[in-house]
Amino acid sequence: MLRETLVTNIKRIIDFLIYSRNFLIRKSPIKALINSIVESLKDFLTMKKKLKMAQYRLNYHRHQFQKMEQLIAENNQHSFLKGNNLNETR
Repeated sequence: MLRETLVTNIKRIIDFLIYSRNFLIRKSPIKALINSIVESLKDFLTMKKKLKMAQYRLNYHRHQFQKMEQLIAENNQHSFLKGNNLNETR
């Protein structure tokens, strides 16, 4: 009886190890962890470049916005900011 329980327990342990090994092969959590660390390092190392690109885009759109405002102010008849209309009426 003791021998049978010992054999069944050993068989259960071996089955558990086989299932664990197959799970590790199928899911590979170590590889996923390594990939996650590598991606984090890439993001960290390219942060300065991404910041410069975002600042460039922001400055570009700000400049475009200022140009549009200037064109609107020049072509608006009710604007008191443009001097051409005042000079023509004098």
